Formats: sequence, structure tokens, C-alpha cells
Amino acid sequence: MERKIKIGLIGLGTVGSGVFKTLKNFDNVEVVKIAVKNINKPRNIEGLDNSILTDNPYEIVENPEIDIVAELIGGIDPAFDLIKKAIENGKHIVTANKELLAKQGEELFNFAEQHNKVILYEAAIAGGIPLIMPVKTILAGNKINKIEAILNGTTNYILTKMDMQGASYDDVLKEAQELGYAESNPTGDVEGFDAAYKIATLATITFRKRIRIENIYREGITKIRPEDMKAANDLGYKIKLIASGKIDDEGNADVRVHPMLVSQKTALAHIDYVTNAVHLSGHPVGEVTLSGPGAGEFPTASSVVGDILNISAEIGKSDYILPMMRCRHDEYANMIDISETKNKYYLSINAHNNIGVIGKIGTICAENNISLASIVQKCVSDDNTADITVITEIASESAMQNAIKLIEQDGSKVNSLIRVQV
Repeated sequence: MERKIKIGLIGLGTVGSGVFKTLKNFDNVEVVKIAVKNINKPRNIEGLDNSILTDNPYEIVENPEIDIVAELIGGIDPAFDLIKKAIENGKHIVTANKELLAKQGEELFNFAEQHNKVILYEAAIAGGIPLIMPVKTILAGNKINKIEAILNGTTNYILTKMDMQGASYDDVLKEAQELGYAESNPTGDVEGFDAAYKIATLATITFRKRIRIENIYREGITKIRPEDMKAANDLGYKIKLIASGKIDDEGNADVRVHPMLVSQKTALAHIDYVTNAVHLSGHPVGEVTLSGPGAGEFPTASSVVGDILNISAEIGKSDYILPMMRCRHDEYANMIDISETKNKYYLSINAHNNIGVIGKIGTICAENNISLASIVQKCVSDDNTADITVITEIASESAMQNAIKLIEQDGSKVNSLIRVQV
């Protein structure tokens, strides 16, 4: 009989528990050590032998018996040092750590290659959605030049509930926290950090050029109002937090995360609640959309376990395993700043209900080479102000920002600016 591949888990939280439970179904692998913060914490996990628990993760990365280390704790410290030590000691790595890959991925992948080890990370971008393996294998013959994705379940849940209920951001966030969909400190999700980490890695492997996380434009959902949701619906759109990327033939990349008005005719507009989705465009495949659960115990465990089993199947069969899954990105993309981009825009403006106010807005836009697709005055409030909704044609970001300044200098208030899917 072939020997069992020995696995060490660092972390036994939601994902780690799912991974342990799932691996029990396979006879060719064995979890021999699990690092946890508190050994004495009660854990209702069937089949867990407490003797394999340790509160010292270095017992795993320095254990010569272990073949594969699954890092499931997240963050930079101590995950970075633990992974490097594990590689140094001859172990392959599986991780779900999107922040670590976005910030330190280049160093870790280079270090792994120097030691002839692999790092797999299917769970780090879209939970249970098969994504990295298809991009690197089945779609390897394609030149993918555009990504549009919903990569954060928390923000998608909040925006869906705001849309369905007509509720405010603050009210829905509180409900999401009570249900466990949002953290007590939701900043990483609602300000777009989580989605930015994920699109950094996804764009790197898809465009085959390194994308620096610090060059990704990021904007969260905290300023989205119920009024914006209603206006979007009336105009045939839904508002989603979209992680997007485009690259041209010269290697110029526009990678960003921000709210977007997405046409109701597209699949992304109907990705609701905690579901994630990734839409890829390229040649020769055309367009492909992958969707499914982006987080959770077993969806994420599905991807982690898949990576573990892929590595396990290769150990002992080759001196250089899984060559297609290794990092091959040496060049950096030339990142385009958001100020240099062109977009369509939705504006919600509150203006005094004076004669000619719409004409003034139109004039300001025209003077900045911004053409208007539509402009609608909704209603007049008791304070004699009117809500005006504007959709522009494609215009430069710098011109749009200048127009907003001039509109507000004229006494109006721009409540919302949201870019529109093109």
C-alpha cells in the first residue's frame, strides 16, 4: 500500500474545521497535527483526537513527518514566517490567505520555486468556486483581457438587502452583524480591502503580469444610499461592489474595486446575498461566468481539500510536481491610475429648485467634455430643493471630478457618484 500523505493544519476555525471534517473522508491522507490558539477550547468536531492539537505552529512547520501544510489563520504575521519555514523544511503549502498573497505573494512564490515546492491557493479568491485551477489549465490557451467579479459575500449581502428592503446601509449592516455575515469591525469588507486583495491575485494570474496591491483603486459601499438603489432600479441597473480588471495589448492594466451600476441584463446583476461570481472575457473562449458560494465552512474547505489532494496525488511521482500551477509571472503590469481612466457615471445631485438649474449642470458637463445620456429631476422637497439624477456617456475621470467641484461651487450638492458598467 502507498503511504498516507501527512497533513498539518495551522488553524481550526470555521475553515480549518471544515477541512478536517472533509479530509476524514479520504484514506490516502492523514491530519497528524493541528495548531490552534487555545488547546483547551471546547470543540464539537467528531473524530478529533485532542492529542494532535498544539498551540505552537512551529511544531507543524518543523515536523519532518509532515508533507503538506495548510495555513488557515489569515493575515501576515505569523503566517508569512510560518509558510517560509515550512517551505524551507521541504513542505508544500495550501493557503486561503488572500491578504498574504496580495502583499507578499511574489516573495513566497519565488521562495517556493527556489526550494522546488508548490503553493496552491484555490480558496483564497472565491471560496468554493473552482477558479485558479481552471484559469491555469483549461483556460491556459486564452488571452483573458477583462475581469468583472463579485468577490465579497458580506458587501453583496448588504447591497442585496438594501435593494430588496429599501433599507439604509447602517440598518442592514447591523442586521448582517447579528446574523454573522459581517464582522463586528466590518472595515475589511465594506471598505473594499478584502475584494482588493482577491482581485490583485486573480488579475496577476489571469493577465500573467504582476499587479501591485498598492496600485489598485479601492472604494467601499458605505456611501451607498437607499435612494441610489431605487434610482438604479428605475434606470435598469443594480448596484454591486465590483472588483474589475482590464489589460491592453501593451500591458497597461486598470485594476480596481468600487461600487458599480450593473445592467440588469447581465448575470452579475442577479448574483445576490453571499454568492460570489467571476466573469472573464478573452480570446478564443469569449465570455465565461463562474459563480457559487464565496465563503463558509464547507465551500472554502472544498477548495482547500482539492488543493491538498492535488498535491498528494503528485508526491513521489515526479521531482517537479504541478508545473502548470506554479507562478510564472516575472513582469509587472503598467498600472493605470483611476484619474487616467474613462467611465460612464451616475450622479445624484441635490440642487435648489431654481430656473435653469438643470441647464447649469448641463453646461458645466459640456464645458468638461462630458456628454449626458439622461438627466431627470425627481421631486421638489419642502426646502425647495430638487433631486436630480444624471447618467453620463463615457467621460474621463479627471473631467468628471472637475465637473463635480464646479457643480458644488454653484451651490448644489453631489450626494453620490457611482461608475456605470460599460
